[in-house]
Amino acid sequence: MRLPEPLSKLIEQFTILPGIGPRTAERLVFWLLKRSPETITNFAQVLTRAAHEILFCPTCHNLTDRTHEQCIICADTKRNHALVCVVADIPDLYALEKTSSYEGVYHVLGGVLNPLMGITPDKLTIRHLQERLTDLKVTELIFALNPDTEGEITATYVQKFVERNGLTITRLARGLPQGSDIGYADEITLSHALTDRR
Repeated sequence: MRLPEPLSKLIEQFTILPGIGPRTAERLVFWLLKRSPETITNFAQVLTRAAHEILFCPTCHNLTDRTHEQCIICADTKRNHALVCVVADIPDLYALEKTSSYEGVYHVLGGVLNPLMGITPDKLTIRHLQERLTDLKVTELIFALNPDTEGEITATYVQKFVERNGLTITRLARGLPQGSDIGYADEITLSHALTDRR
């Protein structure tokens, strides 16, 4: 059955979301279209506003908004800025924050090395991490990358570029199973992994 063009375009847009195939996209669109026009308009306005007001923190590459120079973590003077935890993506940062076990700051790489997928060092924030580490106040760098092949390769690669005197480099303890995703690990597992890092 041929759908009206605005409807097919909307379904097509939903399929760009991760894990959303054409059938799920159809269900979401049909559900949304049953809402009131005000609800749909509000949804669209919030999405548009987010697109214009949410930015990347210039220090760590976490999310922030136009009203702040840094994200709330980097701006927090009570946090230990000598301790920098390197994560692949923002969901990993939020997963670690939920443990309430970490009091340092972060650096978001923006992914992990995967040349087959076109993710090379220049696509990540490795150079910016190097620049951050010229500040000798940073004394420890924690690699909190997924314990899979890409995570290990990325940690090893980045470590070669950031090593310097007075900088301790650690990784999360192996409390996370091989091949798992930090964003899906529970708070207790992540808390132990942070506490037992080496």
